[in-house]
Amino acid sequence: MTALPMQKLAGLLRRNGLVRFIEHYAELFPTSHLKDVVVDEMGANREIRVQGRTVINFGSDSFLGLDQDPRVKEAVIRGVGEWGTHNGASRAFSSVEANIEAEEKLARWLGTEAVLIYPSVTLANMGAIPGLVGRQDLLVVDEQAHNSIQEGAKIAKANGVRLATFSHCSPTALAQVLQAQQPYRIAVVALDGDYSMTGALPPLADLNRVAAARDAVLYVDDAHGTGIIGRQGRGTVLDALGTYDNTFVIGSLSKAFSCAGGFIGCTKEFQLLLKMRSNTYIFGGPVPPPYLEAISTVCDILTSSEYDQLIGRLRANLHRLTTGATWLGLALLGGQTPIVSVLVGDEEATLKAGHYLFEQGYYVQSVTFPAVPYHAGVLRIQVNANHLPESIDGLLEAFAGLQKVVSLPGPEVLQRQAA
Repeated sequence: MTALPMQKLAGLLRRNGLVRFIEHYAELFPTSHLKDVVVDEMGANREIRVQGRTVINFGSDSFLGLDQDPRVKEAVIRGVGEWGTHNGASRAFSSVEANIEAEEKLARWLGTEAVLIYPSVTLANMGAIPGLVGRQDLLVVDEQAHNSIQEGAKIAKANGVRLATFSHCSPTALAQVLQAQQPYRIAVVALDGDYSMTGALPPLADLNRVAAARDAVLYVDDAHGTGIIGRQGRGTVLDALGTYDNTFVIGSLSKAFSCAGGFIGCTKEFQLLLKMRSNTYIFGGPVPPPYLEAISTVCDILTSSEYDQLIGRLRANLHRLTTGATWLGLALLGGQTPIVSVLVGDEEATLKAGHYLFEQGYYVQSVTFPAVPYHAGVLRIQVNANHLPESIDGLLEAFAGLQKVVSLPGPEVLQRQAA
């Protein structure tokens, strides 16, 4: 019998290298893979019920724990009563009042002239990046920039924009690329403000000096820094540069904000231009109004004196973890932000290490190729403000046990790599 076209399509997709790689590991390690897990219950201090057992979740981006805050929950409930579950219209046609209020509050908190909210950071990057550059312009991307920046760059390239990459976080490499790619009308340099796999922070001041001297604008995806870095959690850009004069800042509303959506901080002029130039803004649909009410509530919390208590708990937990992990002799990537990665290396060892921790009662993400380089697998720990100190201590005890089961590299490996 001749295969149906749908069956043929599925067969062709299964030949894809990435699909084959992931399915191969899922078959080899069916109990260790721990991908696409289903959470049945959630507790106030990051307890989750998964596969019939309760574990402590160290895989949540809700860094400040505001998803469990009664005021944020109440704002969502109030928003449902006020607006219903969804207003059902592209923002190109209409916006609810809560959307405008949320953008104005975000701008005041962030310190930008204006903010434009998108349904997600991914849609912001996939719409704004192609919208900011044309055929006579240059787009330069950090080689380790987030996948959503890379996808936005692919769309821009397909539209005829010249695309180049530069070595990770290197001002020298950026200067060389901008010089080699002359002439261009304008260049946009896209990078992360806080790299999601390692927690690394780029040298923004040096990168901006290079960019400004060569007719280039910085585009900083600060999704993982939003709410947790800088004064009142405004992210990496303002503290590093003191101004947004030459920078677009992109922030997340689904991580530390514990709401939904993403945003771009910019001038009012660019807010209007992006409304016309971002296809994902026009065709992507809006953030549901109940979450817009919650965004405003979170802005109130971040701009209050309570923020110091929230960030204080988060930093204390982060210090407790990194101090203990250093004492154990683990190879740590990051540590300046709540994303801390422990280097393991081999893909099989990384998956087994994550499964061991899960069996001890702690969910930590095992991250392997292609999210990180081949044979550079990591255990990615996300510290939250509402983790209990005893949960951190328990995770460290589990790592001490893991060292007896899996050979983990020490910090000297990172020192050799840096050299």
